[in-house]
Amino acid sequence: MADLSKYRNIGIFAHVDAGKTTTTERILKLTGKIHKTGEVHDGESTTDFMEQEAERGITIQSAAVTCEWKGHRLNVIDTPGHVDFTVEVYRSLKVLDGGIGVFCGSGGVEPQSETNWRYANESEVARVIFVNKLDRMGADFYRVVGQVEKVLGANPLVMTLPIGIEDQFIGVVDVLEKKAYVWDDTGLPENYEVQDVPADMVDKVDEYHEMLVESAVEQDEDLMMAYMEGEEPSLEDIKRCIRKGTRDLAFFPTYCGSAFKNKGMQLVLDAVVDYLPSPTEVDPQPLTDPETGEPTGEVATVSADEPLKALAFKIMDDRFGALTFIRIYAGRMKKGDTILNSATGKTERIGRMVEMQADERNELTEAQAGDIIAVVGMKNVQTGHTLCDPKHECTLEAMIFPDPVISIAVAPKDKGGNEKMGIAIGKMVAEDPSFQVETDEDSGETILKGMGELHLDIKVDILKRTYGVDLVVGQPQVAYRETITKEIEDSYTHKKQSGGSGQFGKIDYRIKPGEQNSGFTFSSSVVGGNVPKEFWPAVEKGFASMMQEGVLAGFPVLDVEVELFDGAFHAVDSSAIAFEIAAKGAFRQSIPKAGAQLLEPIMKVDVFTPEDNVGDVIGDLNRRRGMIKDQEAGAMGVRIKGDVPLSEMFGYIGHLRTITSGRGQFSMEFSHYAPCPANVAETVIAAEKEKKAAK
Repeated sequence: MADLSKYRNIGIFAHVDAGKTTTTERILKLTGKIHKTGEVHDGESTTDFMEQEAERGITIQSAAVTCEWKGHRLNVIDTPGHVDFTVEVYRSLKVLDGGIGVFCGSGGVEPQSETNWRYANESEVARVIFVNKLDRMGADFYRVVGQVEKVLGANPLVMTLPIGIEDQFIGVVDVLEKKAYVWDDTGLPENYEVQDVPADMVDKVDEYHEMLVESAVEQDEDLMMAYMEGEEPSLEDIKRCIRKGTRDLAFFPTYCGSAFKNKGMQLVLDAVVDYLPSPTEVDPQPLTDPETGEPTGEVATVSADEPLKALAFKIMDDRFGALTFIRIYAGRMKKGDTILNSATGKTERIGRMVEMQADERNELTEAQAGDIIAVVGMKNVQTGHTLCDPKHECTLEAMIFPDPVISIAVAPKDKGGNEKMGIAIGKMVAEDPSFQVETDEDSGETILKGMGELHLDIKVDILKRTYGVDLVVGQPQVAYRETITKEIEDSYTHKKQSGGSGQFGKIDYRIKPGEQNSGFTFSSSVVGGNVPKEFWPAVEKGFASMMQEGVLAGFPVLDVEVELFDGAFHAVDSSAIAFEIAAKGAFRQSIPKAGAQLLEPIMKVDVFTPEDNVGDVIGDLNRRRGMIKDQEAGAMGVRIKGDVPLSEMFGYIGHLRTITSGRGQFSMEFSHYAPCPANVAETVIAAEKEKKAAK
């Protein structure tokens, strides 16, 4: 029996290039899992093992690794930082109990770290903060701590202070125990000495020590009263309070160092063991009703003695076959067991179970609550499915994934490639829920949909290299939407009389614009049975089915409210189908009268540029119909934040590099839908009509 209090399931997340993967490498080195550290910039790190990752020096898939530190078992997931792959971060957070948020010492809190931090807040995951790259030019630990407070609205609890900065950075001071850890120049993590605090830092360390103790004792009334009366709490008491405050998200213990130079990492690992929660200390996952998705009030208690409850959170296809990553919340799973997939209602037998060491594997015969493992060769399991004991069926809270905002049409270069492409895309959709595929019925084209240009770019690259399918790729298409702008009241009668029983349904209804992001809402205020209750769902279904294709250019319709307030029925001729057809006719008749309007996706864009080019960059964003929201000068340049329509952002990176002589960079994520200007809408509608005519 493993002791669950010695488990830590943690993720490492941050902005692209803040040093997550290097941090993971160092953790593996320190815990004795690898003997030679691979470097990301040489394309040799352990967890970035896809060709596409090694080449671009970025993490695309989250990789899982298991290691030991001070008698504790750490399951570490290295997540991607790039915005197009946030789905990986989102699903990793779902199954983790704690995390390390890595921030770059010179870049500070970057846009992607904001998104990941927001996800972690929603998932209520306890975190420690690691301010990395303090050996870099422009690094400033205190500025980053200030940004964590200001930009993230979080409360950093400073646990270590840097000794020296940039190329003078030699070590850190442990604020709690007032000891200095100083590394020599060999770059070996174990070559450090514990010394007294440097004389010029004594006052600063005292000041931070006091702040630390004050924040910690707030977690315990009795200690706080004693502290007020001048009694110093013991080290054990302070640590216990920090642990409680970290778990309750009252503050985030903050460390500093340089992962690349191997300085300060041991203290971060100690913090994971000392302050991040074990699987039994986090709120257990809620169980939901499989029909409605509403919580049932029950939870998956973390214990090996309960019936099995586990969540499949990731599917990965590799040279050994399909791997399904599973977090076990309750019970045990043994090789040869039969388990139930509550989403499909089918049972599966557990064949090989493995523990992942990035891309090495160790065979297991059993696993239990708290473990994160992979099972080889499961047939019908998809991301977010619950696996449970066939005698005790249950459903864990599902995962929600963002909708794609961009699509491209692809076709294989040669006729024979169709089947090959179909099989490959099927595997890729199973791996990445934010990547979707559909076939255009009129033209027979295959449409790939994703979260951004880079996302789709990588998918096409994987199809070509991993699966050997050469594609002809069309222009990127924006996912437009339609909506209405005014409220109207209308009536529609569907009547068909031909031998035998006819069809009859009359509805009187109001259609009005809904709240932003509300989708489609239906209500009925019919009284006196003019439209019997049993036909209301048919009316709703009729309207809802028409929302998929708007009247302007055939894009899905958003944010519409329909209220049914009167109507009429015929005792013999009325049926659910008659009312459904009436609702469909009503939609076609009324939406054009309600001021139909085209909406376009607006992206939250964050551009970094050297100071000399600020004017050009802003001028260029304005030409792209951008709204500038904020400018912030940093040590290395200026960050410009704004909202820009997605349709204007294609190929932007090339353009930005030209204006800034290759020094600018940017990131963007979907923000909201907004009305298109009339001239843009006319062009889009005309283009869609042309496409339909051509078919």
